[in-house]
Amino acid sequence: MKTPSEIARERFAGTKVTVVGLAREGVSLVRFLASVGAEVTANDRSPAAALEEAVASLQGLPVRLVLGEHPTELFLSSDLLFVSPGVPQELPPLSEARRRGVTISSETQLFFELCQGRLMGVTGSSGKTTTTALTGDMVRKAGFPVYVGGNIGVPLLEQVNEIGPEDWVVLEMSSFQLETLPYSPSVAAILNITPNHLDRHPDMESYAAAKANIVQHQTSDSWAVLNADDPATDGIKAPGHTLWFSIERSVQGCHLENGKVVLRRGMSVEPVCGLAEVRLRGRHNLYNVVAACALASAIGVSVEAMREAISGFEGVPHRLEPAGEVGGVAFYNDSIATAPERAMASLRSFDEPIVLIAGGRDKHLPMEEWGEMIRRRVKAVVLMGEAAGLIEKAIIEAPGGALPPICRVGSMDEAVVVAFAAATPGDVVVLAPGCTSFDMYRDFEERGARFRESVQALRAQRAGGKEKD
Repeated sequence: MKTPSEIARERFAGTKVTVVGLAREGVSLVRFLASVGAEVTANDRSPAAALEEAVASLQGLPVRLVLGEHPTELFLSSDLLFVSPGVPQELPPLSEARRRGVTISSETQLFFELCQGRLMGVTGSSGKTTTTALTGDMVRKAGFPVYVGGNIGVPLLEQVNEIGPEDWVVLEMSSFQLETLPYSPSVAAILNITPNHLDRHPDMESYAAAKANIVQHQTSDSWAVLNADDPATDGIKAPGHTLWFSIERSVQGCHLENGKVVLRRGMSVEPVCGLAEVRLRGRHNLYNVVAACALASAIGVSVEAMREAISGFEGVPHRLEPAGEVGGVAFYNDSIATAPERAMASLRSFDEPIVLIAGGRDKHLPMEEWGEMIRRRVKAVVLMGEAAGLIEKAIIEAPGGALPPICRVGSMDEAVVVAFAAATPGDVVVLAPGCTSFDMYRDFEERGARFRESVQALRAQRAGGKEKD
């Protein structure tokens, strides 16, 4: 049997290929295509000075760089265009290339075409990373070889030769990766569909259609795992088998019953674990747990493996991650909360008084309900970034509840100091931005890391320059 790289070499050697977008996925794709003999041009609208890390990682490879613009003539002279998820599909040079018949693909599509393993996919407006990571743990605990990737961790294309036919690959999949993908994983979950990324998708209908695409190309022996509590997913029809998950009612799949996570298949009901064994905070994380159990059950993972994974799972970075305690005030990093809906889930996760740090770049999403919740649940608000004014307006105009003190700051260090000053022992300070990070940071991970550093700096300062646990 030929390896994926051998298949790719036969397909791409000597082919003029342009990779559009040099974020993590684009860089990985450039490296792979160069390794199989393609004539690769790497293109990004950002200048070289803003792409130092990406450019450095391509040093020594036979790759042409075209940076600072998207030239139409480059797109039209290519045999094949690979478009990264962050690049809008309606980009004029891309639209013209499509009109002229240039073949357009993506790193995700190529991975689906080359990967010899068994694919499982997870999408949704929130909860993707946690559910993907937890599902991967369950599959691993069951003794199956498993790779976890996609929109989480490192791109898997450069590891595609290592993945065998009996291995499972659990992929976190964004709407950008799914919107033009002509394939679906054999096991796929849609966790929820709420307003998100409307700065990129023209409307909710197209955004929801991109999410639903994860099951549209399945076959009759595939498995779809859907949220029975979300009207946007409850009506999706998949070509194969369907399992459901719910925390509100009994379903064929996984749900909560009498304080336990249980699996129901036909008339059989099997307990997985008690809710006390779930270490993750928040109602939204209960959805992630039951979704992961439904996914794992579709491929025959035992309840023992599910229970072991759940009881040992403490979450993933930047998702309600404990970031330290200073003077009796606990700090939590939920930098992944890049939409108001997700920031609201953060607020629901705490019974303690909350000081909220929020702001960033607006995604053109409604903030009215978020503003109302802030007035009901938050004792003080610290705002930063481009959307600070929009968030403040939403809070001021929201009905009901006392108006909390609102302060605007210019840096994360200042935000942490001001938030701590507004808190008292027993309170929590939560970074739940409700916006993207791109006005001040490379991504939500850099923003979350900066928050952790600021908390540690505050703790060291209060300890007289020496950190204490």
